[in-house]
Amino acid sequence: MPPNPPEPLHAIVPAGGAGTRLWPLSRRSAPKFLLDLTGSGRTLLQQTHDRLRPLTEGGGVVVVTGTAHAPAVLDQLPDVGEENLLAEPSPRDSMAAIALAAAVVRRRHGDVVVGSFAADHVIADQAAFERAVREAVTVARAGYVVTIGIEADHPSTAFGYVRSGDPVARADGTAAPTARHVLGFTEKPDAATAAEYLATGEYRWNAGMFVVRADVLLDHLAVQRPELRAGIDEIADAWDTPARKAVLDRVWPTLEKVAIDHAIAEPVAAEGGVAVVPAAMGWDDIGDFASLAGLVPAGADGVRVLGERGLVVADDAEGGLVVPGAGRTVAVLGVPGLVVVDTPDALLITTREHAQRVKGVVESLGEGREHLR
Repeated sequence: MPPNPPEPLHAIVPAGGAGTRLWPLSRRSAPKFLLDLTGSGRTLLQQTHDRLRPLTEGGGVVVVTGTAHAPAVLDQLPDVGEENLLAEPSPRDSMAAIALAAAVVRRRHGDVVVGSFAADHVIADQAAFERAVREAVTVARAGYVVTIGIEADHPSTAFGYVRSGDPVARADGTAAPTARHVLGFTEKPDAATAAEYLATGEYRWNAGMFVVRADVLLDHLAVQRPELRAGIDEIADAWDTPARKAVLDRVWPTLEKVAIDHAIAEPVAAEGGVAVVPAAMGWDDIGDFASLAGLVPAGADGVRVLGERGLVVADDAEGGLVVPGAGRTVAVLGVPGLVVVDTPDALLITTREHAQRVKGVVESLGEGREHLR
């Protein structure tokens, strides 16, 4: 008797945030998920959709984004269709976005397995990603909230960590190949603590990928955040009806603004209900220009160029990153590790070591310069 085909996944792609540490490339009007930051010819959002397509045959992809970005999302992903684009009137953080998508999918397709995957991450090893997600789906069917734990290859202070414990079982009672119980989540630690985590072999980076049955997610939300669950239900009940806009405009602004990590993952892990599937897949969230530089190949001069290399003249500038986005020549001389981002209306000059501080520049753009954010 042939084995049962793998259960299809219904993927949820939260596409939000301004990516302020990648300013002036990423802005509120053109956030990083709408940009091609790898030189592949595909934006990060399109790459995410491409990555999920083999896993969602028989399922589908739902994108949740702000109303201002909905037209651009549809333009980049015409196959998704308007019915699978959920436009939120204002940011309410990841829990509201994911819960609304899960509730809408639940009403359309029943208690299927849903998975949330950010729109602005890069994954180099597609096969490893697929293996991890397929295992996560089988474990989620058993009632767990499952996260994908990324192999930590250095003690980063830029990521959160997930600690793994004993193995878990799948829905059929057999042991999952690699999945483990989650003992806890930790926010971004200091360097010494991160090094201690890696030395134990028990910790992985938390990439914010969650796979879970729709009913399980919504039931946990009812326990942990009952008012948020009630609001989500009211909106989801109206979503595929003429009352959608009126209900959304009335209820959405009242929803609690909270991340899924705090609302569900952390408290449910404390109760033993979260599992982690470890994976080494060449993951990066492109959190700043230092991270971006690691994804752009260096030229013979040791400089990494995102864009037209012919516009860059470099000497004694090894390890630097140059983004010539204004159409003019950029010359870099005697300054190794420099980051130069040239756009038509803003120029950033910093170093890879100070890349995390770019967000502060955006926050300081006050009266008269809000349009640059």
